[in-house]
Order: sequence, then structure tokens, then C-alpha cells
Amino acid sequence: MQQRQGRVNAGLLLLLYQISQVGLQNIPAVTLGVLVLNIFLFLNPVRPLSEVCISVHEGFYRKNWQRLLLSPVHHADDWHLYYNMISMLWKGIMLEKKLRSIWFAYIIAVFSVLIGVVYMVLEFMLVKILDDPSYEMNCAVGFSGVLFALKVLNNHYNPGRVSSVLGLQIASKYACWVELVAIHLISPGTSFAGHLSGILVGLMYTMGPLKKIMKVCADLGGFSSFTDPARPRDYYSGGLSEEEQLERAVLNSLNERGVHGTSYRNERRPYGFWFPHDSEEEIRRQRLRRFET
Repeated sequence: MQQRQGRVNAGLLLLLYQISQVGLQNIPAVTLGVLVLNIFLFLNPVRPLSEVCISVHEGFYRKNWQRLLLSPVHHADDWHLYYNMISMLWKGIMLEKKLRSIWFAYIIAVFSVLIGVVYMVLEFMLVKILDDPSYEMNCAVGFSGVLFALKVLNNHYNPGRVSSVLGLQIASKYACWVELVAIHLISPGTSFAGHLSGILVGLMYTMGPLKKIMKVCADLGGFSSFTDPARPRDYYSGGLSEEEQLERAVLNSLNERGVHGTSYRNERRPYGFWFPHDSEEEIRRQRLRRFET
């Protein structure tokens, strides 16, 4: 493993502070495990980003399938980690108690791998549609594809809510689509295809066959009780639930830090499924050469 060079990681420190404010005892086991895993691998990455990111070239042509497991849990920098894990914190608390920990862990594992597969399919389609082979080299890392999928699930299990995106009040069922476009416009270095993959996988679960397939696989594996509840448990007791209070507090914190792009500095980009910087520059050069010929 390659440890990060010693420097003050303000994003990491702020993340740890936010977690301490919520309290470890208030974070469900699987959500806490995901936070710990991502923080650990940020401090002790398995390999450099260029060797864990997922792309058509590396994942499909070179058969580096382990990148499907490694790319979601590695992050470009401390702010990338911060925004993703803060989002995971409240989404996990919202969903894990409703779906039960064992099923939520199953969802996280399946989504993490499947989003990478869908991402490669989308990039391969761009290669064919645009006749631009540079899309095969688009190499992405980060947990936000999974977060977009969880956002779809959260909206499915909590219908009729309103979300704020760039200060606009939008019905939650449309918020993920607006956020998809907004993040790409605000921070072009993020992966549109990576975020879109998350939304598509989320829809495959809530509206498509994915949940049924996962249940069948669990049953075939001998885990007859390894299923999600038909009606996720609700913890509302009048007024704002604990989950809603946490979500509001976290979103307020993100707004104060500038997650929606209104006040962050260039080095503090919003969370995303990012391209490693060197790959992004190389792709840009390839496209320029293509248009010059």
C-alpha cells in the first residue's frame, strides 16, 4: 500500500468532525463500515489512482476486473472523499434502518460492481456513436456512482419530498437528474457517465428486474432470510424524523462549504466520480489531435 504524503487534509478532518457530531453510536453498522473503508483506503491506497480507476480500456480490453472493486472506494483527494462520505452518511442512515443492514450491505456490494459495468457500457457506446476512441481511456474513481443509485432508492422509499439543488426546490424524484447535469456543468472534471450509471442502476433496482434477480441469487445461495422487507420500516413519529433532522443538518453544512458550487474555491470541487487528472489531460490532448487531423 502507498500511504498519502504527510499534509493537512482539511476535508478529512472536517469529515471526521462531522462524524463525531453525529456520533458513532447513531451510525448503522454497514454505513459506518463503508465510511471506515473509504477513509482507510484514502490514507492507505492499494495502488495509485491510475492503477485503480475503471475504464473500457483497463476493465474490458485488459481484463483488469479487480478495478470494478477498487475504483469506487478510492478518491482523488480529501475534498472528493469528504463530499462523497458526507452524502453516504445521511443516505446510509436514511436507508439502512429501513432496508435492514444485511440487505443494505448486499445492495452496496452489488451496486459498486454493477455501476462500473454500466459505466464501461456507456463509454463504449460513446466510442461508437461519436467515433471517438478516446472515450475508451476515460478512467474514473469515486463512490458517487453508488450515491446516485442510493439517491434513487431514497426517493423511491420516501416519495413526495422536495430537494434543494442550486437553491431551486425540486421534487425529489427529479432531483437526481437535475443534480446530474448541475454537477457536470459546475465541475467538468467529474464523470457524467459515472453519475448516470448510478442513476440507471438505481432505476434498474426500483423499476426494473435487479431487485428480483438479487433476491433469487440470495435464495439460491441458501440465504432464505437474506431479503429486504416488502414494506421498508418507517421511523416517523410526527414532525421531522431523526433521519430528516440529520439530512437537513448535513445539507446545511454542505451548503455552507459550497457543495452546490456557489462558494467553493477551485481546489474544493463538488463531490463526484472523478477522472484522475493525468488521464483527463491525456484525453484532452487526444481529442485535440483528432480535430487537427
